[in-house]
Amino acid sequence: MDPAGLSQLCPQQLWSRLLKRIELSVVVPMHNECGNVIPLMEEIHAALDGKFAYEAIFVDDGSTDGTAKDLDDAQAQFPTLRVLRHRICSGQSAGIRSGVKAAKGTWIATLDGDRQNDPADIPALWEKLQEQGDLAPRTLINGHRQKRLDTFIRRLSSKVGNGVRARLLRDATPDSGCGLKLYARSLYLDMPYFNHMHRFMPALVQRDGGQTHSVRVHHRNREVGQSKYGVLNRLWVGIVDIRGVRWLQSRAAVPGVDEIVQQSADSDATQAS
Repeated sequence: MDPAGLSQLCPQQLWSRLLKRIELSVVVPMHNECGNVIPLMEEIHAALDGKFAYEAIFVDDGSTDGTAKDLDDAQAQFPTLRVLRHRICSGQSAGIRSGVKAAKGTWIATLDGDRQNDPADIPALWEKLQEQGDLAPRTLINGHRQKRLDTFIRRLSSKVGNGVRARLLRDATPDSGCGLKLYARSLYLDMPYFNHMHRFMPALVQRDGGQTHSVRVHHRNREVGQSKYGVLNRLWVGIVDIRGVRWLQSRAAVPGVDEIVQQSADSDATQAS
């Protein structure tokens, strides 16, 4: 009998579980997502409990509706949930950054707060990450949404934007804007920070010599609340940001670093004897 599923864990996961050390932090930025908080946390718990030593970090980006009350109620129900609150609305990338900086986990998974990403897809991203072996700390696993359930205008604008981004940045990622991602906390903290950077993380990882992989994930209808993005504002900031990312790519340098360790004379003498 193995009710906790310990026999299925790799040694790193097993040690994390035994030491009660957080291995995975799920960061969820949200703004005015009243009605989505508790259902999303329930889904995270169902997807990860018993499989990972995890924490969830919900970042309230200056919400003005009932999101704060929902977060208080969710914290009372789920001890794995931590809540951060921005004093002013600062954007999705700022929310992710606040969550990652506060995270205790070695690995970070991110989700959008509107429940259109499915937490049940996180284990598939984790499996792909583990396949990378020693390269995992320098790897970004990016979700690739299948059968997007958005309005026609949003799907069209996203398709055009992805096409332009792919041609200019050459990041070989079909859906870089997907909110469902998995990566090492240290990888994120090495990246240059700017507003809207979450949409360009594959290009930023590759710029520093890392690698990216895409995994097909589900996409769901928004059942509660309203989208915070419009077609025109996304198009404009996208044009500006792509120019900025191209500049960052042009200034990249990946030297590769080897540490040279010289043996002491005493050590040489001992080996010779």
